[in-house]
Amino acid sequence: MFPYKIDESHPFVPVTFAILAVSDTRSLEEDTSGALLKEMIEGAGHRVYDRAVVKDDRDAIAGQVRAWVEEEGIDVVLTTGGTGFSGRDVTPEAIEPMFDKRMDGFSVLFHQYSATTIGTSSIQSRATAGLIGTTFVFCLPGSRGACRDAWEAILKYQFDSRHVPCNFIEVMPRLTER
Repeated sequence: MFPYKIDESHPFVPVTFAILAVSDTRSLEEDTSGALLKEMIEGAGHRVYDRAVVKDDRDAIAGQVRAWVEEEGIDVVLTTGGTGFSGRDVTPEAIEPMFDKRMDGFSVLFHQYSATTIGTSSIQSRATAGLIGTTFVFCLPGSRGACRDAWEAILKYQFDSRHVPCNFIEVMPRLTER
């Protein structure tokens, strides 16, 4: 659906991710979406610093993301779960107030691609993304399919330093400019 171009003359630069599953019912061992993200991230040549699971609780979600954002060396935080419309789905409410900059384009592209795989059911996701300090944060739905869609259609390329015409890797050194 989207045009991708990898310039093999550019060096690949690995980045470091942390993965947070938001769930009232899953443990780390049962978190198949987070495990899939880890597999895809590492398969692309990047590192996963940590994985965790927290309950659908604003303070718990925000606390874990804040701790990772403050951790030296974590470039990207991915959350999975809590982006729907049930009363317990509070991931966007927990994370969005921390954004220094919103990334509205992520939600748009995610929904465009997701609609090709699940049709109009894509509107049931409140996937969101932004920048907290110098850390990219993406809030993905909890399903394995949605995590695969986000990684395979968008994130894999934006975190590949060889992707042209531009990618997040080339922006990272300039995130602290004022």
